[in-house]
Formats: sequence, structure tokens, C-alpha cells
Amino acid sequence: MTIASSGPREALIAAPVVAPPTTTPPARRRTRLTRNRWGYAYVAPFFLVFGCFSLFPFLYTAWVSLHETSLSNIDGGTWVGLENYRNLLQSEFFWNAARNTLTIGILATVPQLCMALGLAHLLNYKLRHRTFFRTVMLMPYATSIAAATLVFAQIFGRDYGLINAVLEGVGLERIDWEGGTWTSQLAIATIVTWRWTGYNALIYLAAMQSIPGELYEAAEMDGASRWRQFLHVTIPALRPTILFTVIVSTIGAVQLFGEPLLFSGNGTTNGGTSNQYQTLGLLMYQQGWSNFHIGQAAATAWAMFLIILVIVGAAAVVGRLRARADR
Repeated sequence: MTIASSGPREALIAAPVVAPPTTTPPARRRTRLTRNRWGYAYVAPFFLVFGCFSLFPFLYTAWVSLHETSLSNIDGGTWVGLENYRNLLQSEFFWNAARNTLTIGILATVPQLCMALGLAHLLNYKLRHRTFFRTVMLMPYATSIAAATLVFAQIFGRDYGLINAVLEGVGLERIDWEGGTWTSQLAIATIVTWRWTGYNALIYLAAMQSIPGELYEAAEMDGASRWRQFLHVTIPALRPTILFTVIVSTIGAVQLFGEPLLFSGNGTTNGGTSNQYQTLGLLMYQQGWSNFHIGQAAATAWAMFLIILVIVGAAAVVGRLRARADR
């Protein structure tokens, strides 16, 4: 007897049995959901704080930048679209501040990271009292910006500054460090370098201590000197860390504010009599809290953010191309 010739009941009995889809037991699924809920509960405070104090101000600043508004009436501004951005790009003060920020950033970042790398290399040796030296390296970072800037402003003083006294002692003329463009920017870059070199040196030192010692032993067996080991073993191994410090230092340079604000000693936001060291951070503060143009200040803040975004993106592309070339 065939299936076709049999009745419906026999056909059902003869049909192949299809196994039901495997499903997670309800008890296990409930356990997983309960565990996930606890995970969400643990991370929820961070995202709540991030949304209130980072994401909302970020989006609100974008909204304000599209309005003509004042400090006393932020919510009652007039919609102007991209007018604030157009005015910003046509402002000579914006381009002057951008040039100053770029110059001070280069003068501060390049020597700072080079010295940090050299100091980390020295601290990586088995020195006596190296814990003391590592602690001393971090002290400038722990010093407040106000204290450090006021001390350096005295050192770079025109009439009674220590540096001018030394220059005069060796027969050179005194320098008006604050009055000149390059001299003032060099002085501010010196303050930034002094504060951040030790911090970056400790980051490099931590990365150096994770390099396998076998690499140095192999290089030593091949006859490589200490300098060649540093060039061909240490630097390639530190490349991701170096890229990280370059990005972080660049972001800090774009946001530079405290040092140029306090360098003159009078707390003005002009950045000198001819704006010779006015940075983008100072310009934004001047627009918002001195001239009360909050919409213009918000547009400047977003311009700074876009500059940082471009720099970080370029650094990421360079790092990826470099890593691809090393494969």
C-alpha cells in the first residue's frame, strides 16, 4: 500500500517527522535578560550623565550657532541660519586666532613629544631612585595652569624677568617677550611644554615597558647599538602610542585657553595689544562673554570642533596607511 492510496491518517503517519526548531529554554532566556538588564543598569548612569552634560550641550551649541542671540536672552534668539559661520569665515580675527593657535600648537607639541620620548627612554633604564624621578616628572602636570603661567610670566618679564637678566648679563639686549608675535607665542609654548612633557613621558614609559625584552636581546646580538635599538625597536613598537599622544596634544593645542589668558597678567581676552597671541579659545570667550554675541561664539566653538575632527581624521588615515605599508 502506497501513501497516495492510503487515507489521510495513514499519510500523516508515513510522512517524515520534521524536528521542531531549537529554542532557548524559557528559564535560560529569562536568566540572560536579567543579566543584560543588570549590565544596562550599570552603564546607564554614565550615559545619563553623558547625555545631560556632553551630548545636550553639544547639540544645543549647534542650535545656538544658527541664531543671533545674546547672553541675556539665549532662548529668544532670531534664526539666521549659517550667517554666523559666514561672518566667522570673513572675520580677520578668526584667521588671526587660527594662525596663532596653529603656531603655538606646533611650537608646543613638537618639542614636547620629542623631549618626552627621550626622557621616557632614559627612565626606562635601571636607574637608582627612578621612582623619585618618575614622580618629579608628573609634578608640572599637577601644577595649576594659573600658578605655572604666573611664574613663567615673571620669568619672561621685560624689565625684571630672569631670562632678560641672563641675556643682559651675556651682553645681549632685553626682549619684550609679550610685545612680539613670535616671542610671545614662544613663551606660551614654553609653558605648555613644561606642563605636559612629564605626563607624555610617563605614557611613553608605560608603553616602553610592554616591549618584549627578547627584541632588544636579538638586536644586541646583531650588534645594534643603544641608539639603533631605540630607532629600530623602540620607535616602531611605540608608533600607536605616539599617534595617540599626537592626537591628544593637537586637541589640547586647539583648545588652548588658560595660558594665553593669564600670560598678560591683566586677564584680558585680546591676546596682546595687537592680538599677537589670541587663540581660538580666547576669541570664542571674547565673542561670548565680552561682546555678548553668543551665536557667534557658538559658531566659533563648532569651527574648533570641526578643525579637531579634520586633524584626528587625517591622523587616523595616516596611521592606517602606515600600518598597511608595514604588513
